[in-house]
Amino acid sequence: MIVNNVIPFDPIPLEKVYVNLRSVERSVDLLTSTLIKRQSPAQLLHWTLKALSLTDLTTLSGDDTRANVERLCFRAAYPFPERLAEPKDYGQVHTAAVCVYPSRVGDAYRALGALKRLDQIQIAAVATGFPSGQYPLHSRLAEITYAIEQGATEIDIVVDRSLVLNGKWNQLYEEIVKMREACGDKAHLKTILGIGECGTMVNVYKASMVAMMAGSDFIKTSTGKEAVNATLPVGLVMIRAIQEFYRLTGKKIGLKPAGGVRTVKDAVAWMIMIKETLGEQWLTPELFRFGASGLLDDVEKQYYSLSKQLRK
Repeated sequence: MIVNNVIPFDPIPLEKVYVNLRSVERSVDLLTSTLIKRQSPAQLLHWTLKALSLTDLTTLSGDDTRANVERLCFRAAYPFPERLAEPKDYGQVHTAAVCVYPSRVGDAYRALGALKRLDQIQIAAVATGFPSGQYPLHSRLAEITYAIEQGATEIDIVVDRSLVLNGKWNQLYEEIVKMREACGDKAHLKTILGIGECGTMVNVYKASMVAMMAGSDFIKTSTGKEAVNATLPVGLVMIRAIQEFYRLTGKKIGLKPAGGVRTVKDAVAWMIMIKETLGEQWLTPELFRFGASGLLDDVEKQYYSLSKQLRK
């Protein structure tokens, strides 16, 4: 498995950072609103299936059981019922991953194994004291180790937002480095910033840079449990950090919006923004994901509706 390597902490990219929120919001509107309106039914069907292929289908509830996870995995592998799917699509299109708690990773591994999809659908586990991140470091690292032993191939860590709010960038870097080391080359590391609890857009940018320096393969907006989750403006700020990191290092880092992406229209706005900023090369499961539990419902609805339009 190819993973992002740690680079030494560099405070220079964190200096003199300024984010003009109104300018960011205007840029988002220019990037997305007009282009969304121009999409034909055929293009929208393409975006719908693309959104499906980029989704980490998620269940993170207190009442998760083995049966819930088995149903999740089956739906990830077969998102459309056979009687309603286009023959070319049934069994061929699937989500990028399923995302569960560490204690449910073993259930996901066995379910995907039974479906013979372990080589096609990744198993992501939230870890490190999700969703708060306010646990002793040794217990957070143990969670990573346990999830990988159970079969996780991706670890969605959550940062301690108190470090962000207090500007303790060195400490944040060191903690993520240890998490990167715990993942080794056995699992990709997706770092959740918890943007709704980072205080400012400047902090979001700086936390993004620190997470990438520390070896994150993805930076992720939210846990989905905060009052504010994935929004297009905060996504653009994180994209600008990814662009700058790529300019400085030549390394491509992925982005995962999570929480609040519930419809195909939401997903299309994100994908168009990625295409217009980072480029189409980022629109692959290796570099872009949606963290979602409800998006697939609208994907199914739009898939049937658009397919029907195109058959007329």
